[in-house]
Amino acid sequence: MKITKICCIGAGYVGGPTMAVIAQKCPHIQVTVVDLNEQRIKDWNDPDTNNIPIYEPGLSEIVAEARGRNLFFSTEVEKAIDEAQVIFISVNTPTKTYGKGKGMAADLKYIELCARQIAKVAKQNKIVVEKSTLPVRTAEAIKSILDNTGNGVQFQILSNPEFLAEGTAVTDLLNPDRILIGGDTTPEGEVAINALVDVYANWVSKDKILTTNVWSSELSKLTANAFLAQRISSINAMSELCEKTGADVNEVARAIGMDSRIGPKFLKASVGFGGSCFQKDILNLVYIAKSYGLNEVADYWEQVIIMNDHQKKRFSNKIVQTLYNTVADKKITFLGWAFKKDTNDTRESAAIYVADDLINEQASIAVYDPKVSGNKIQSDLNYLETRSVEENKARVVTFDNAYEACKDAHAIAVLTEWDEFTTYDWQRIYDSMHKPAFLFDGRNILNAKELESIGFIYNGIGS
Repeated sequence: MKITKICCIGAGYVGGPTMAVIAQKCPHIQVTVVDLNEQRIKDWNDPDTNNIPIYEPGLSEIVAEARGRNLFFSTEVEKAIDEAQVIFISVNTPTKTYGKGKGMAADLKYIELCARQIAKVAKQNKIVVEKSTLPVRTAEAIKSILDNTGNGVQFQILSNPEFLAEGTAVTDLLNPDRILIGGDTTPEGEVAINALVDVYANWVSKDKILTTNVWSSELSKLTANAFLAQRISSINAMSELCEKTGADVNEVARAIGMDSRIGPKFLKASVGFGGSCFQKDILNLVYIAKSYGLNEVADYWEQVIIMNDHQKKRFSNKIVQTLYNTVADKKITFLGWAFKKDTNDTRESAAIYVADDLINEQASIAVYDPKVSGNKIQSDLNYLETRSVEENKARVVTFDNAYEACKDAHAIAVLTEWDEFTTYDWQRIYDSMHKPAFLFDGRNILNAKELESIGFIYNGIGS
């Protein structure tokens, strides 16, 4: 089976970049990305590709090359479904905020809506690919919906989870560690798997393309994110012990990272992990374990989340305690709001929760982030619903310039590890601040000795 037309439902952080790279590497395949959000599609079609809705290094260049040739963004969902041989489902699967499983289980309502729309529109056999992160055995539910439409169309369901890290998504797509494709072990399932393998084989070595059954593929994604988040919580737990004992968490991380069995990645102490995946996927894993009565398994993974929340709370408490146990009406500047560098994604960013704690203490927050807008920052705070929109506006002001944001501040908190922060004239920043001037580094990207020599009272994670 040769694939010539692909449709992706969902033009977000996964669907947009993934389809752009497929289109670039497979000029013989027509790739159409559809979404009901008209503004999002309009932004993807902006003639200036620097204005596309997702910031990822290298993405705008790829979109510029492929868009209009074989990459299209559209709101005509049913037309794209009808024409495509392969349909990727790449819609949001947030944590449920209602009913059974509230606060833990994945909300699959958008997945079901996609399945029902595909079932309604499809007139020919289709391959449906799960690209969203989903609980194990979701494919079973999708297949049940698709196979009971009564229109005689045959569907093959594949699981093809993404393993992208925001900030390096384009690099991850162009040079993946692996491509994972799960499907049925039936002859028809094998045909579908091989068809998708052939798409990726246009630029990925076949020895990096793994094929499994559907359930193993679905669970592998949750497991990968759980293991990565576990490493972050582990080093953050050690950072607190380092503070108490006089050890240096960076030296500890370097020492253990040189052990080939452990390795150096994801051993950087920080104010906690954020993003759309880690917390959501671990909570989903906890819920699945509990639903099977595996309470010890659930408790084990839930501790990763507990430690992460503790680290964020600990960081905001450190700021209050260091500033003489009061931050009321003091200006505290946040450098960074995105959950990590090289992305404009703020979902579950530690900055949101640290800011929320400090606003509760009546601090005045100034924010500078090179890629996150003031409207987005306000939206993130309003989403918490811990205070009125008016109070958030009064307490949080955003700036387009870091030097202006830091002027007259009592303290600075570095919440995102943007490279540009290491290049600043910190003497100039220090001279513009209230004295004593405090600097809290939640990402351990700045040099403590140099900053202390300027005059800052420096507090880093694990210091």
